[in-house]
Amino acid sequence: MLPARYQHFVFGFILSGLMSFIVSGIATYRSLGLIDNFFIVWISNWLPSWSIAYPTLLIVSPLARRIVSKLVRAEA
Repeated sequence: MLPARYQHFVFGFILSGLMSFIVSGIATYRSLGLIDNFFIVWISNWLPSWSIAYPTLLIVSPLARRIVSKLVRAEA
């Protein structure tokens, strides 16, 4: 088990992996349809997407948190 201080990084890693997996699958399907080697093409598109998604998530998540904190009222 990892220490709790790494929770942010592990959460981002899993979230970016799942999101990029789903989005790349949809994009691959929309551009190629259900071809014979669909899964292989999908995975070959997903892995580079994930390598961009994870660091992007780490960089933009503080900005997103600040924006959300301005849009959401804190409870008393």
